[in-house]
Amino acid sequence: MESVLKKIINKKKDRIRFFKSQFSETKLLNNIKNVKNFLNFNDKVKSLNREKKISIIAEIKKASPSSGEIVKNYDPKELAKIYINNGASFLSVLTEEDFFLGKLEHIKDIKSNYTIPVLCKDFMIDTYQIPLVKSFGADCILIILSAVDKYIAKDLYQASNDLNISTLIEVHTEKEAELALSFENSLIGINNRNLNTLKISLNESVKLSKILNSHKNPLISESGINSVEDIKFIIENAKIYNFLIGESLLKSDDIGAKLKQFTQISL
Repeated sequence: MESVLKKIINKKKDRIRFFKSQFSETKLLNNIKNVKNFLNFNDKVKSLNREKKISIIAEIKKASPSSGEIVKNYDPKELAKIYINNGASFLSVLTEEDFFLGKLEHIKDIKSNYTIPVLCKDFMIDTYQIPLVKSFGADCILIILSAVDKYIAKDLYQASNDLNISTLIEVHTEKEAELALSFENSLIGINNRNLNTLKISLNESVKLSKILNSHKNPLISESGINSVEDIKFIIENAKIYNFLIGESLLKSDDIGAKLKQFTQISL
C-alpha cells in the first residue's frame, strides 16, 4: 500500500510542474531581488541556544493527513499575530497544497506584515523549489531525509547555501541522523512522528540526539509536544531547547495562553 509520504511526494511533483509553467527560474531570481525583509533563521536559533533560552517555532497550518481539518476559519496572518504577541521566536508555515491545504502566498502575507524568521514547511524534492519559496519570502526550508535520496538532499542543501537561505534537515531514523551530520551548516530537526505510520514518540528526540550531539548547530524537536512536561522531558533527556509546535497550539481553546505556557517556562 502506498504510504502517505509517497502520496504527498507524487502530488508535489504535479505542483512543481505547474509552478515551472508559471515562473522561470530567471524570473524567480529577479523576484528575490525585490524582497527586502529576509532574516537569518539559523543565526537566530544559534543565538537563543547560546543563551540556553527556549525557542518555539510556532506552526501555522490548516490541515494535516493525520488530523484532517484543524482550523476552520483559517487566517494565517491572524495566527502569526497571536504567536508573535505571545513569545514565538519563529514561525513555520505549511505551504503544501493538497494534504495540508497551504499556499506559498501565506508566507508572503505574513512577511509583509511582521518581522520574524519564517520556515517554509513543505516537501522539497527539486532545487527549483529553493528560489521559488525564497521569492515568496521564506527564510528557511525543510529537507526531509525520508522524502528524498541523499543525492537530492545534498543538491537541495547546496542550492540553499548558494541562495543564502537557511536549511532544517529533518530526520526520523538513526541512519538519517548519521547522514544529517554531513550537512554542517544546517539546523537538524528530529521529527517525533513516524511519517509512514504517523505514530508519535518523544523518545525519538532522546534517542537520536545521542547521535547528533556532535553537530555544531542546534537541534530542534518536532511534533507531539503537547505540554510543559513534554518540553521539560526533552530538555532534561536530550538537551534540546528548540521546539516546533503546531497542532497542540492550533487545537487549543486559547492559542495565545497555551503558547505563553511554553515560552515562559523557567529553566
